Amino acid sequence: MFQGETMEEGERQHLAGNPDWMSRLPEELLDFQLWNLAVPGSHDSMSFCLDVSSPVLKSEPRLLRVIDRLFPCWTRPCVSRWATTQQSVLSDQCNLGIRFFDLRIARKPAEGSKLFFAHGIYTLLAVKEALDELATWLDAHPKEIVILSCSHFESLTDEDHVDLVEYIFMLFGNKLCSSKETPTLRSCWSRGWQIVVSYGDQQMVLQHPQLWPGIPYWYADSPDPKKVIAYLEDQKSKGRPDGFYVSGLNLTEDTPYVLLHPLQSMRKMTVRALSLLLEWTSKQQPGGREGGGVNILCCDFVGVSQFCSLVIGLNYKLLDGRPLLMRPPASASDSITC
Repeated sequence: MFQGETMEEGERQHLAGNPDWMSRLPEELLDFQLWNLAVPGSHDSMSFCLDVSSPVLKSEPRLLRVIDRLFPCWTRPCVSRWATTQQSVLSDQCNLGIRFFDLRIARKPAEGSKLFFAHGIYTLLAVKEALDELATWLDAHPKEIVILSCSHFESLTDEDHVDLVEYIFMLFGNKLCSSKETPTLRSCWSRGWQIVVSYGDQQMVLQHPQLWPGIPYWYADSPDPKKVIAYLEDQKSKGRPDGFYVSGLNLTEDTPYVLLHPLQSMRKMTVRALSLLLEWTSKQQPGGREGGGVNILCCDFVGVSQFCSLVIGLNYKLLDGRPLLMRPPASASDSITC
């Protein structure tokens, strides 16, 4: 059973929060470019099903890899506690309102050509299984648009890339929005587009106009929420990118800290910081370059707070004081379940 399948009842209540929020936005917002809307995203979206029987990634620090070879029964559960940043499958995240997925893809040792996801260690769930689940969800929600950021590609061969891209094209077909377009909700609905695929391999992007280039991700690389906020404010002051981009609310720790605190976890650290991070989020404004408008905001453990509803609610600031056509989502001060 995946970790995402065993959550507290209070967290389950959040999962049905915003399954069709794009289709319910006011008419006035339907012609905004998607990169000028506020979009909730999940950081390391597939880390809810990490495989503690798998080795740490080759890209991890040498010290960690050496310790993993000597003491795998201690190292891997420890890494899992710190590398697990989500707790539910993609369809549940979609129901929460998540529309951006951070998918870090890798070839898993001893699994042949089958591709998995990875964050510190590898996942139990394979890439094709997760994409199939997402395709099924999209069929049931024809006016919702999701953005997939495929990246890292640890140990993938050229053949792996070709096979993966071909599978994406076969699975999503006419739902794919071309990188040559300037998508809005209205234009996506009129053409049946439901998915934007960002692919972090330049050669594949150049060959296939259905693939979008890598999406910039503003990431503070700090365990301190105050430093995360300061970093994001500094980035905003320099001006936002023209297209899609991500503001990362996620915290991080380095390897020595993780090894010295084996009984702590990323979840505990995140929950302690959420109030401050959500307060900052509530003050943001989506939109264009003027004022550093936010676009995609990514968070860890997206189901333990009103993160999704809060980000979705930012879009109503684009109405410039005009009457709302629907009730806005909950505020940042709403409950956080631990």
